[in-house]
Amino acid sequence: MDLRAGQVAVVTGAASGIGLAMARRFAADGLKVVLADVEQGALEKAAAELREDGADVHARVVDVGDREAVFALASEAYEKYGAVHVLCNNAGVGSGAEGRMWEHDPNDWKWAFAVNVWGVFHGIQAFVPRMIAQGEPGHVVNTSSGDGGIAPLPTASVYAVTKAAVVTMTESLYAHLKAEHARVGASVLFPGPHMLRTGLWESHRNRPSRYAKQKPRKTPYRSLDQWEAAMKEAGHEVRFTPVEEVADLVAEGIRQGRFWLLPESEHSDRQIRARSQSMLDRADPSYLENFILD
Repeated sequence: MDLRAGQVAVVTGAASGIGLAMARRFAADGLKVVLADVEQGALEKAAAELREDGADVHARVVDVGDREAVFALASEAYEKYGAVHVLCNNAGVGSGAEGRMWEHDPNDWKWAFAVNVWGVFHGIQAFVPRMIAQGEPGHVVNTSSGDGGIAPLPTASVYAVTKAAVVTMTESLYAHLKAEHARVGASVLFPGPHMLRTGLWESHRNRPSRYAKQKPRKTPYRSLDQWEAAMKEAGHEVRFTPVEEVADLVAEGIRQGRFWLLPESEHSDRQIRARSQSMLDRADPSYLENFILD
């Protein structure tokens, strides 16, 4: 679909990082933008900055894990603008899980699934029927990750499981939209190809009390800066992809109607080939060996 001035884009997780970059890109293309985020202060700041740049912005505090809140967001967006043309189900959290899977706090899984999986599903159910009914071209972008979407990083297994689910959900959504001959397309986004400076590393700051850890962490949370310093100390180069490049990939992908919003990367391609070959050979997942810890 063409992105044109006057269209409306809804972005969840829009107060920072990839979500804010997408909102800025859509606004630069003349779209009206609806920002949704769980963090009120950051959301208000993001909305104010976009308005200063001349954008038509509506912002609402939303926990995407709350179905009623997402449906209220949809109702508010349609009441204000009358249509939605682009939906970016982008909100996501890291689980904060530690240790082996059998040692995980169940609430780490409940919280990660509530946001990363149920949040996408809630967005689909709240918006897609209306997007189809309005009869105009539209597009849904669901944010996954190379961690899980391509192959899991076992040290972040909860996050990986949720992002693998997003890929399958989006593939199914694509098929359902095609079966309905809808004028709405679907894409799955793999941000990258390198690390990104986002608030994902500090997800715990917004963790709801209903998903509070049932036992304290064994180690303190580590920030992105701390992780980067540790990697450099160990002699590993760390590369980052600007979030603006991810937003450009999304905008161009929507225009071209591409399903896989997967930036070119030799590393990702190797993972895809290795995992696919392992399945075809009915072989053990040797592509995980570099991540298996003693």
